[in-house]
Amino acid sequence: MRVEDAEPISAAFERIGWHRPAESYLRYVAQAQAGDRVCVLAESGDEFAGYGTLLWRSNYPPFRRDRVPEINDLNVLPQYRRQGVGSALLDALEAAAGQRSKTVGLGVGLHAGYGAAQRLYVARGYRPDGRGVMYDDEPVEPGATIAIDNDATLMFTLSL
Repeated sequence: MRVEDAEPISAAFERIGWHRPAESYLRYVAQAQAGDRVCVLAESGDEFAGYGTLLWRSNYPPFRRDRVPEINDLNVLPQYRRQGVGSALLDALEAAAGQRSKTVGLGVGLHAGYGAAQRLYVARGYRPDGRGVMYDDEPVEPGATIAIDNDATLMFTLSL
């Protein structure tokens, strides 16, 4: 991912109704240049198809404590799903993680919008970390009420 990719990525997601400002991707580029994040892009022909990133220092306390890199913010445009794009992105991110760790982690949302990702991660051998539902990287206590939005996740790990 380069600075010049930020606007086209943002525009591609805007066309499908996902508002993600170019500044988000510029931040990813800066973090990659600083060595804090790995960013990979996928293309189909000359068209942007998706991206994924790997955080070397996760915001999720158990991953951070155990130095488990986290695949963070993996997105494939709907028209490129079920064509191997997500798997190719994961291959690249898992290979990067494997240079520093024997384990990689990720979080996946709980609502149906994450259904394709949930199936993909399980098919690749990711397993829940056993800590239950998280909200904004913090445990949800039994009996608590939370919004099932993009911040409600289940965390997974994969042995590399």
